[in-house]
Amino acid sequence: MGKRRFSGLEVTLMVMFALVLTVAVALVIFLALGEPAVIKEESGTNPEPIVPECPDIPQGERVDCFPDAGASKEKCVARGCCWSPLNEASIPWCFFSKNHGYTVVSEHKPDSTHIEARLQRMNAPSLFGADIEELTFQAEMQTENRLRFKITDAKKSRFEVPHEHVKPPSAPPTKPLNYELELIQKPFGLRVWRTSPRKVVFDTTIGPLVFADQYLQLSAKLPSHNIYGLGEHVHQNFRHDTNWRTWPLFTRDAFPNGGTHNLYGHYPYFTCLEDESGKSLGVFLMNSNAMEVTLQPAPAVTFRTIGGVLDFYILVGDTPEAVVDEFTKLIGRPFIPPYWSLGFQLSRWDYGSLEEVKRTVERNRQVGLPYDVQYTDIDYMEDKKIFTYDMVKFKDLPQFADYMHANGQKYIIILDPAVATSPRVNGPYESLVRGNNSKVWVTEAGSDTPLVGEVWPGETLFPDYTKQACIDWWIDEIERFYKEVKHDALWIDMNEIASFVKGSNKGCADNNLNYPPYTPHILDGVLYSKTLCMDARHTWGNHYDVHSLYGYSMVLATEQASRKVFGKNRSMVFTRSSFPGVGKYAGHWLGDNAANWNDIKWAIPGMLEFNLFGIPYIGADICGFFDDCPEELCRRWMQVGAFYPFSRNHNAQYYKPQDPASYGADSLLVKTSKHYLNIRYSLLPYLYTLFFDSHVNGKTVVRPMMHEFFSDSATWTVDRQFLWGAHLLITPVLDPGVDRVRAYIPDAIWYDFETETKITERKQIVDMYLPADKLGLHLRGGAILPVQRPDVTTTYSRLHPMGLIVALDENSRASGELFWDDGESRDTVLSRSYIHYHFAVVNGILSINVFHNGYTDPNNLHFENITVMGISGSPAAVLVMEGSNSTVLTESQIHYDPVKEVMHLRDLKLNLGKNYTVTWEIKGSGRFDCYPEEGSNEANCKQRGCLWKVSDVPKEPWCYFPAAYGYKASNLKETSSGWTLDLDRNNGFPSPRSSSTDINKLRVEVTYLSGHSLRWKIFDPVNQRFEVPVPLTLPSTPETDEAKRLYRVQISGDLPFGIQVIRKSTNETIWDSSLPGFTFSELFLQISTRLPSNYIYGFGETEHGTYKHDLNFHTYGLFAKDQPPGEKLNSYGVHPYYMALEKSKDAHGVLLLNSNAMDVTLQPTPALTYRTIGGILDFFMVLGPTPEEVVQQYTEIIGRPVLPAYWSLGFQLCRYGYANDKEIADLYSQMKAANVPYDVQYADIDYMERQMDFTVDQNNFQNLPALVDNMRAEGMRFIFILDPAIAGNETEEYLPFTRGLNQDVFIKWPPALSSEIVWGKVWPDYPNVTVDNSLDWDTQVKEFRAFTAFPDFFKNSTATWWHNEIKDFYNKMLKFDGLWIDMNEPASFVHGTVGENCLGETLLENPPYMPPLESKPRGLNHKTLCMNSEQILPSGTPVKHYDVHNLYGWSHTKPTYDALLDVTGKRGIVITRSTFPSSGQWSGHWLGDNYSAWDQLLKSIVGMCRLCKYSEAVLGEKSLSVTIFYAYGMMEFSIFGVSYTGADICGFFNPAQYEMCLRWMQLGAFYPFSRNHNTINMPRQDPVAWGEAFASMSRDVLIIRYTLLPYLYTLMYEAHEHGNTVVRPMLHEFVADETTWTIDRQFLWGPALLITPALDPGATMVRGYVPNARWYDYHTGEAVGVRGQFLNMEAPMDKINLHVRGGHILPWQKAENNTRNSRVNPLGLIVALNDDGSAHGSLFWDDGEGIDTVKNAQFLLTSFNVIESVLSSTIDKNGLAPADKLTLGVVKVWGSGTVPITQVTMSVVGKPNVALVCNHNPTTQVLECDATSQNHILDTPFSISWKPT
Repeated sequence: MGKRRFSGLEVTLMVMFALVLTVAVALVIFLALGEPAVIKEESGTNPEPIVPECPDIPQGERVDCFPDAGASKEKCVARGCCWSPLNEASIPWCFFSKNHGYTVVSEHKPDSTHIEARLQRMNAPSLFGADIEELTFQAEMQTENRLRFKITDAKKSRFEVPHEHVKPPSAPPTKPLNYELELIQKPFGLRVWRTSPRKVVFDTTIGPLVFADQYLQLSAKLPSHNIYGLGEHVHQNFRHDTNWRTWPLFTRDAFPNGGTHNLYGHYPYFTCLEDESGKSLGVFLMNSNAMEVTLQPAPAVTFRTIGGVLDFYILVGDTPEAVVDEFTKLIGRPFIPPYWSLGFQLSRWDYGSLEEVKRTVERNRQVGLPYDVQYTDIDYMEDKKIFTYDMVKFKDLPQFADYMHANGQKYIIILDPAVATSPRVNGPYESLVRGNNSKVWVTEAGSDTPLVGEVWPGETLFPDYTKQACIDWWIDEIERFYKEVKHDALWIDMNEIASFVKGSNKGCADNNLNYPPYTPHILDGVLYSKTLCMDARHTWGNHYDVHSLYGYSMVLATEQASRKVFGKNRSMVFTRSSFPGVGKYAGHWLGDNAANWNDIKWAIPGMLEFNLFGIPYIGADICGFFDDCPEELCRRWMQVGAFYPFSRNHNAQYYKPQDPASYGADSLLVKTSKHYLNIRYSLLPYLYTLFFDSHVNGKTVVRPMMHEFFSDSATWTVDRQFLWGAHLLITPVLDPGVDRVRAYIPDAIWYDFETETKITERKQIVDMYLPADKLGLHLRGGAILPVQRPDVTTTYSRLHPMGLIVALDENSRASGELFWDDGESRDTVLSRSYIHYHFAVVNGILSINVFHNGYTDPNNLHFENITVMGISGSPAAVLVMEGSNSTVLTESQIHYDPVKEVMHLRDLKLNLGKNYTVTWEIKGSGRFDCYPEEGSNEANCKQRGCLWKVSDVPKEPWCYFPAAYGYKASNLKETSSGWTLDLDRNNGFPSPRSSSTDINKLRVEVTYLSGHSLRWKIFDPVNQRFEVPVPLTLPSTPETDEAKRLYRVQISGDLPFGIQVIRKSTNETIWDSSLPGFTFSELFLQISTRLPSNYIYGFGETEHGTYKHDLNFHTYGLFAKDQPPGEKLNSYGVHPYYMALEKSKDAHGVLLLNSNAMDVTLQPTPALTYRTIGGILDFFMVLGPTPEEVVQQYTEIIGRPVLPAYWSLGFQLCRYGYANDKEIADLYSQMKAANVPYDVQYADIDYMERQMDFTVDQNNFQNLPALVDNMRAEGMRFIFILDPAIAGNETEEYLPFTRGLNQDVFIKWPPALSSEIVWGKVWPDYPNVTVDNSLDWDTQVKEFRAFTAFPDFFKNSTATWWHNEIKDFYNKMLKFDGLWIDMNEPASFVHGTVGENCLGETLLENPPYMPPLESKPRGLNHKTLCMNSEQILPSGTPVKHYDVHNLYGWSHTKPTYDALLDVTGKRGIVITRSTFPSSGQWSGHWLGDNYSAWDQLLKSIVGMCRLCKYSEAVLGEKSLSVTIFYAYGMMEFSIFGVSYTGADICGFFNPAQYEMCLRWMQLGAFYPFSRNHNTINMPRQDPVAWGEAFASMSRDVLIIRYTLLPYLYTLMYEAHEHGNTVVRPMLHEFVADETTWTIDRQFLWGPALLITPALDPGATMVRGYVPNARWYDYHTGEAVGVRGQFLNMEAPMDKINLHVRGGHILPWQKAENNTRNSRVNPLGLIVALNDDGSAHGSLFWDDGEGIDTVKNAQFLLTSFNVIESVLSSTIDKNGLAPADKLTLGVVKVWGSGTVPITQVTMSVVGKPNVALVCNHNPTTQVLECDATSQNHILDTPFSISWKPT
């Protein structure tokens, strides 16, 4: 509170001061005209005059050498500075020369995070005398984002701020630094570099360091003009003007009237937004002396302070919010205010009496104004004395708090620091007496005499809050007064410290503290103006040093008092004067403003700045403190003030009342005030959550627009609007007489909060209409705001039901949080006595998940209403799930507004503290496409008997089936094991395809395979049709016990026939084919089913944009083909299998066992349509219910994944294009020299003679056999490629072909057509030709490629032949350890056959219905064999290639695997390109011939690709046509039962780029199959090809892989034995969290290792989701402290983010150069403890390559468990040979606690206990114990226990 009238005493003193000042000024002028200042030598002699060396610099980079008044050329030169006058007075005419500053004379680096230096002053004149010749410089890299450097006197200590919170870190940073410090030697300077992107962000070389006893100066060039902060002042704009503006800092009781003078707080801190990237800088000078800060156009900043030290903190962040986070970490996180303090508040100075206070309260109650808090100012006191009250005018004050509490309201009193020296009216002033007795006062210089000043009560003394006796006295006085006058919180004022006399009632002494050599440009130009003498004494030091800390020290003392008085009740402190760190305990208001239109505007920059300063509980006096407030101004101010965090209407003595009701109960002001305060009160749960986020994560509450939209430069200067958090945009009216406001709408979807309508504008200025009763309020798309039905106080509001407001973004997603506690207890976060909800909407599912539940609200609160904005269609149904219980909302509970696109859900009873999902389905298309071919029109549609109706829904079919189209059931028979029934076609509809006759009668068999699986088969009972000959493992007998089945089956017998599968536990229909369109004809089968949700995964190999399928009418063709999978095109393998999630969060999987060409259509109904061109419909379903169980059950049927050899988990290198064996040898030598872990080397087809299988090029690879032998002898392994096609044109005997011909192994025509081989062309060349690569591809194929024959691997004779050829090759030519089979779709470079004349039925080559395949017009035989080719099943049954084409790669795989095992006698590994369900039980798979591009990194995880074309000249011989192949995803192949997968690291085609390849190496280190592979004519991309740095970073990440191979191998065992996934989608572990259902930029190894790779160029931060579990940073072992939310993770170039899940134990080994060497190392354990201190894990171990070690029980299986600080092992299986046994090594326990652990004991039965030598870090909570010396073999159980002393 300020004042406008001066006392008589003050006027007298002002006159006297003016006289003294006149004399002083004259004396200063006299001295200034004397001898110029020079530096004296110690001997007393004068140095030679210095000639300034003036730099040639831009004017904007001049650093002022004459900041004081009176600059002239002579005085400037006398200072050794440069004089250059200009026509602009603001630009320095006198600026520093190169002669000034310091030199680094010594430098020392004690460790990697500290730099120390000695600085010597250069020989230059002094500015203000007493320069310090020798300084120390200390720099400390405190955290990865925070640098501290301090400069001080080398020989004596100086004052430093005794900050309560700021302390040096307890340990050095463990993460890579995001900055670098460069020290410049002469003149001394420093540069702070941001490491990525590399640039200077703070550069002090722009000006010299000046360090005198009472004048310290440092300048720095900054990265941009976007500077925010510095305070406290009135900044009329949020972004600073850098055109030579100087801002003084020195706490002062002054009016915030728009000038540049110093105000109440002291904040030498600013942030700088560097550019559109969001990268930001924070600069904090920890110094409390009077100072000034100059901003100049360079852009640069100059700090000038007159005492203390230069103690700087430089903070870097990737966003402006990140810098606020860093700053509040340093100074202390903001407190969470009590809930009631977020209500509206009323106050004024001088109500005159308590009766008037009550009248004010009552009139505002009567109008129904939401209103929580009433204040009384100093007029409640007796003669303005603190700790008293006026016994006359406020005689009933002791009962006033009860009066307020009775209506759910609170009462706050004011306390000033100054204590009157006069007695009370009726006796002594006891607070004064007690203060005197305890000597609590600030004293005069050099004595114990209290300094006397004057404040409101007259003559006063000032408490020294830095003295413990004073703190004790202050606590006691507050406690005493509380017993007398109850109140709820404390408002402390006048604590700058303010006094109405200058210095003291005695004046101030003439010394260098009261009159320093230089005075910053503070108000009045005299330090002790309106405060104490600078030489007054505090316990902390001279008032000169601690003046600006007075309010801070008072806050600390008052906080202690508040804790004592209010106990567990939170209460709060509210202060006018502040310093960084005050926000940890107190709020602030913007001081004594006035009722004018400027002050309403300037309040917004003020609030924004204090959020940067760490004080989010901030607001301005609504309607102004001084002056009468006109109704319009107060009305507009009440509107915007309803959105101040601290929302208080307060005015001053002598002015008209301005509480809302004073303007009239029916006034527009009251109506609009009530309206917006009701909105505020409804949003208080959101606001309260923002304060929680600020307290925990350092986020701003009132947020500048540029913090959220920093990439948009238009937001950088927006300061007439502001945000609540990230989501609520407030646009007030701030000018008189207007109803339109020019407002900026940032780049997002926005909804008008009040009308709930989506606005169309974004990223533009709009002319917003805001009539007299409105302000702009907009909700950002993507937000979920918790709300509560409002009432007149928060006490009553908190009794009411809650709700959610959901605003969907462009992707129909949204998220939000709710923090909820009792609203008034202290330290609820620390005690975890709160509820924390996470909300998310993804694809029509609202997840309401309790992240933490430590509080039970006594009011039995529930979520009553949910509003969802941005729903594009009417909901068909809304389902609410709690656990397994589901409720379908009634029509009366759902209201949809189609104009606004808003859905209201009403009358819900979702109890607070429980988890729910709310799912809605938009009424989607019920149309099923009757004309999927091209060329649909009304005529040909109706010709098929279908319906035609034009639709405006994109992609919805216009031609669709009528409801009765299909079959009708008859002869339905249900038994205990299933159903049988017959089907009859509804022949009322014509056959749609004349060349494919419909089959009128069908048979259906439904078999209950097991409790969790079933099969239904639809077939022609009369004519045998092709059925897939893939053997499955099915139960020997069906499950006949209905109680044991998870499902029930219903048959819809009427038209249209359909099968419904219903999950019994949820009553949810998960398959429903009772849909029109079911077709079963000779060459076309179609069936549709409804889906239980939009969450469908699988179908391969086809391209789709995300792991989760998009159901917006997308059709995918499935047909094995050697071709790059462009958008929606078919690729190498066929997997007609999907997994689906249900609304209940259960999962199921469905396989259509059909190997014909087919397609699937997904539509938003949601529904799925299958179309296949042959065979039968043979469906298998598994019901989980978890996603992981679905995979286990699926692989139980199709076959468990193969267990690869241990060495195959090592890193592997390959390329197509090794010129000779020397290149391979050199690569191997280089990899060894670089110590890059590496296990497997490949040779592609270039090792062969003319690309022919089972040959070796004797010209270029004659030494390959010896090289292979040498490498294998050193622990390496070799894999060779084999294609299926065999050359048939050799002029000399080619035994593989000859023997194959003799054994009749090749595919031929049916005997009725020809006895010839069906010839193709692939890689082999004709003999005796020279290939001309300059020719086009087709010509090369025609002229140079030999005829090839394709083995029919279905034949038993072919398997034997293939086996023998492999054996012959191994024994006679080359040793190998694994085989790589390629081109087995099968691929041919001609179409159908040589000559392209397919014999026989043309319908098979071009069937009546062609799925949407690549080159569809060319027919099915494009780039493969003729469909009429004949193959022979093992049974001897002939089949058409038409039916078995998709099985070719499958049939190729098992004979290859069998041959490998037999020939090598070891397990090895087979890698195949073409796959079908069950291929995974014999082989792994690589994701095809991808290309070197950034998007391929993501695609390798997910399963998405894009068509790209290259010329033959680029691709060389191995280009197929002009297309290239790209990668599909590991996660899909995980659910397909193929665990051993990976993509070609760094890409197959196209030159790789350094950063991309490095990031791919990091990602690829976590592919199960980890191989770097590229093609001919491309540059090398192996790790050593890029240089030492690349090799080093690759080595580092591969060392992590090799370290974790025991864990990966154990996962492979679990996949092989139990069907678990290895690469695991996050949703498999956290299916209850719907956010995980769409996560595809991260993946897991098993349940416990989370991989979050950097997938984008230039990324130094990745945004990753941290699921709801305890997680540890793999690199540090520290808990991340975040769960169930997205997190920005730092990702410098040398790092991939890895996190280990609490509750799990991971086995590991020290990495070596290959697995042979690493396998002999002791086994370590990473024990990541869960919240309850438990953990579990296992180890599978065998010889690593033996055949059938699992089947033969030749392995060790050990379980590990931790319970109550005891790690124990259990031996589950012990069949390991002695040579393969492991010993225990280092055990790391993460999350072991902060209490030092000093006792760790290892116990083994039969042996004495052993104390292990361990290291425990209580800060990181990592315990590390080395048990290596115990030589404990792991096949014996052991235990390790730990405890503190």
